[in-house]
Amino acid sequence: MTVGKDVSQLFPDVINCGQTDDLELKKLVYLYSMNYAKSQPRLTLMAVNTFVKDSKHPNPLIRALAVRTMGCIRVDEITDYFCEPLRKCLKDDDPYVRKTAAVSVAKLYDINGELVEEQGFLEMLRDLLSDSNPMVVANAVAAIAEIKETCTSSHELLSFNQGTINKLLTALNECTEWGQVFILDCVGGYEPRDERDAQSIIERVTPRLSHANAAVVLSAVKVIMRLLDILDQSSEFVSSLTRKLAAPLVTLLSAEPEIQYVALRNINLVIQKRPDILKHELKVFFVKYNDPVYVKMEKLDIMIRLTNQSNITQTLSELKEYATEVDVDFVRKSVRAIGRCAIKVDVAAERCVSTLLDLIQTKVNYVVQEAIVVIKDIFRKYPNKYESVIGTLCECLDTLDEPEARASIIWIIGEYAERIDNAAELLEGFLDSFHDENSQVQLQILTAIVKLFLTKPADNQDLVQQVLSISTQETENPDLRDRGYIYWRLLSTSPQAAKEVVLADKPLISEETDCIEPALLSELISNIGTLASVYYKPVSAFIDGALYRPIHRLRAENAGDEDSSTSIAPPTLPSAKPSTGGGDLLIDDLLNLSMPSPIPAATITSQTPSSSIDLLSGGLSDLLDTGISSAPVQPSAAPIPSSSGLHDLLGFDSSLNTASPSLQSSAFPQQIYAPQSTVSSQQLWLTKEKGKGLTISGSFARRAGKIYMDMTLTNNTLQSLSGFAIQFNKNSFGLVPASPLKVNPIPVNGTTTTSLPLNTTGTVQKMNPINNLQVAIKNNIDVLYFATLVPIQVLFTEDGLMERKVYLSTWKDIPAQNEAQISVSGVTMSLDVLQERLKDNNIFTVAKRSVDGQDLLYQSLKLANGIWCLIELTPDLANASLQVSLKARVTDIYPSIQKAFQSLLAN
Repeated sequence: MTVGKDVSQLFPDVINCGQTDDLELKKLVYLYSMNYAKSQPRLTLMAVNTFVKDSKHPNPLIRALAVRTMGCIRVDEITDYFCEPLRKCLKDDDPYVRKTAAVSVAKLYDINGELVEEQGFLEMLRDLLSDSNPMVVANAVAAIAEIKETCTSSHELLSFNQGTINKLLTALNECTEWGQVFILDCVGGYEPRDERDAQSIIERVTPRLSHANAAVVLSAVKVIMRLLDILDQSSEFVSSLTRKLAAPLVTLLSAEPEIQYVALRNINLVIQKRPDILKHELKVFFVKYNDPVYVKMEKLDIMIRLTNQSNITQTLSELKEYATEVDVDFVRKSVRAIGRCAIKVDVAAERCVSTLLDLIQTKVNYVVQEAIVVIKDIFRKYPNKYESVIGTLCECLDTLDEPEARASIIWIIGEYAERIDNAAELLEGFLDSFHDENSQVQLQILTAIVKLFLTKPADNQDLVQQVLSISTQETENPDLRDRGYIYWRLLSTSPQAAKEVVLADKPLISEETDCIEPALLSELISNIGTLASVYYKPVSAFIDGALYRPIHRLRAENAGDEDSSTSIAPPTLPSAKPSTGGGDLLIDDLLNLSMPSPIPAATITSQTPSSSIDLLSGGLSDLLDTGISSAPVQPSAAPIPSSSGLHDLLGFDSSLNTASPSLQSSAFPQQIYAPQSTVSSQQLWLTKEKGKGLTISGSFARRAGKIYMDMTLTNNTLQSLSGFAIQFNKNSFGLVPASPLKVNPIPVNGTTTTSLPLNTTGTVQKMNPINNLQVAIKNNIDVLYFATLVPIQVLFTEDGLMERKVYLSTWKDIPAQNEAQISVSGVTMSLDVLQERLKDNNIFTVAKRSVDGQDLLYQSLKLANGIWCLIELTPDLANASLQVSLKARVTDIYPSIQKAFQSLLAN
C-alpha cells in the first residue's frame, strides 16, 4: 500500500485483524481502513463495530486511536455511528483522548456541519476551552479556528469574549509550541474592550517573544502589532514595548536561511508599519558572504528602509562593497540601492552621486547601466544640481545595450538638451536605429527629440519632422503612434502650448514608492507568519471568501458586559493613496480618471426564522424536477491580448497618455439615466394547478443592502387560506428567510402581497444552475413546492469595489482558462449612463481608459458568498452592443452574469 500497489481486495480480511489487542497491529489496521475507506464505503461499515468497541477500551491510546480513525474516514454512512463515541470521548477522563476528540469535531464538521450543530458538539468543544489540560485547550482552539474558516454563518459559540481569552492566555505557558501558535492566532483575532484590556493581553503575550520556535515568536509579534494600534502612541508603555520587539526579531536572523527569509519578509512589513522598532539595528542586516541570494536581496531592501542621516555613511560603504560582488542580480540591486539612498537622504545625495561615478569608472557593463538608470532618478529628485556629470554619462553611450539604460540616457539628453552641445547629433544616432529599438526606447527618442526641438527650434526642424513621420506612419505600436499624433497636433496648432505640456516641471519623486499601501499593510500585519505576509498579497487573492477583520479603535459606548461576545465588522477599503514618482505615479494618474467613489458596505442583520417546522421533509423529487436549464458560456481558448488594454492599463508602460481627450468621450449617444434599485421582473412561480388553488408570482429585489423576496399570493380555492410558513432548501448562496413569512389570511378569490427579507447565513450547497432556489411554502391546506432562479444581480454586494493593485494581482492569479467572453446586445445608452446603472447594481468601475479611440472599462463585483468576478467591458458602437470578458475562480457564475448584464443594459 505504501509503495502504491492496490491491496483493496484484502479489505475484509484486514478489518478482521482489528479485533486484536496488539496496539501496533491495530494501528496498521486503522491506517489501512483510512486509506481505502473512500473506495470501499460499504465494506467500511464492517469496521464500525470495531471502532465503537475500541472507543470504550480501557487503554486511552486505543480509545483515542478509534475516535481519530473514525474522524479521518470521510464516509457519510458512518457519521451517525460516530456521534456517540465522539460524545463520550469529549468527556473522557484522559486528556489525551479529549484532545484527540476535539480535533475530530472539526473533521466531522467538514463532513456534516449540521450534524455537529444538532448534536451539540460545538457547545462541548467550547467547554473544552476551560479544560484543566493545556493541550486539550490548544486542540480545542485549533478545532474552533478550522470550523470558523468553513462556517458560513457567524455562530455565537465560535466567538470569544474576555473571559475565554483570559483562560487561553492562562493555558499558553504550558502548551507545546504549536499549541501556543494556535492560541496566539486566536488571541490575535480578538477585539479588546478597551486600552487596559489590550495592554493586559500584550503583557501576557510578551514572554512568548523569547521562545525558541520562530513560529511562536512571529505569532506573538502579530498579536502585539495588532493591539498596538489601539493604544495611546505617546505612552511610555508603547515606547518600552517598541524597544522589546527589536531583540526577538533580530534573533530570528540566526536561524536557517529559509527561516531567515520568512523572518525578513515579515520584518520588512513591521518596519513599514513602525520603523522605530529596528532603527538602531542596521548592522544586523549587513549581508554575509555565505548568505543565499534571496536572503541578500531581502536584507538589502531592509537596509534602505532603515537608512537615515545618522547611518548613511555605513550604508554607502557597504553598498559600494556589494557592487563589486560576482552575483549580477545582487550587484544591480545594490547599485539601485545607492540611488534610493540619494533620494531618501538629501544631505548624502552628493556622496551617493560620487559613489555612482566611481562605479561607472569600473567600466563593468551592467554596473554602468544600472548607475545611469538611478542617476536619472536622482536628476528627477534634485533638478539643476548634479548636471555636471552628464558628460561622463554620455561617454558610456556606446556601451549601453539594455532598454532601460538606453531609455534613461535618452531622457537625460532630452531633458538637458539646451546644455548638451551635440544633443542633436546624439539623438540622431538613436534615430538611425529607431525600428530596432525596444518600444520603451522608441517612446523616449520621440519625446527627447520633441524637447530638443522646443528648446532649439531653428536647428532641429528636420529632425522632429523625421521622428514624427516615423512614429505615426511607419510603426504598429499604438502607444507610439498616439503619442506621435498628439505631439504633431500640439506643435502644429500651438507651439507655446506644446512647451507648457512637454517641458512642464516634473513632480519630484520619492524614495518610498515601493511601500505597501496602508490598507493592505494593515491586513498583512494581521497575517504575520502566514503565506500572505511572505507573498505580500491579501488572503483573498488566493483564498475565496477570506475576510480581513481589523481591530478598530474602540468607542466608550461599545464597552458592554464582560461576558458578551465580540463581533468585528468588515472594513470599507479606502481608495489607494497616490504615489509620488516613477511608474506608480503614471498608474495612479491613469486609474484616478473617471474613478467612482466607493460605496460603504451596508450592515446586514442576521436573524433566524422563528418557525422550526421542516417543510422540506417530503416532495423533493417533484421539486428537483423543475426543468431549469441554462446555456453554458464557453471559456475563451486564450486570454485577452495585451492590446485589449488590461496590461497597458495596469502595467508600468510610460506610453500611457492620461490626458487623452477620448477618455472623456462616450461610445454611445448621450442619454439621461435615473438611478433605480435592483429589482427583477415579476414571474409566475406557482401555478393554480400545482398550488392546489394557490397562485404565487413574485420577484427579487435588493434595497438598502438587503435582499427581498416580493410575492403576490392569490387564493383560487373554495376556502380561506392561512397559517403560512416558508422554508428554503440548501442553495449556492446560503439564502434563508431573515424573518417568518407574514401573510394575513387570504379570503376566497382574494389577493395579497408580502415582502420577505432574506439573508445569506444559511447552509451552502452548490446548485445547478448556481442561482437555483428551491422553496417550500406551507398553509392550512398542504405543503407546496416550487423552484425559481434568483437574478444574480440581487446578490451583488455593496463592498464589491476592488482596490486597483489587488485587481491587477487577482487578474494575473486567476488561470487563463477561467476567462470567458460574452456579448450583450441592444445597448444604446451612453458610457457614463452605463457606468451609473452598473454602479447602482453594485458593479463597480475600477478603471477606465481608451485604446485606439476605443473606451474600455475595468470593473469588479462581489457575490454574497464571497466570490469575486473581474470584468473588462468593451463597447461596440457599430452594433450597439458590448463585449464583456469575465474572470473568476468559479466559472459556474458566468451564465447568470451574462443574463444579469443583458437584463440591466439592454433597452
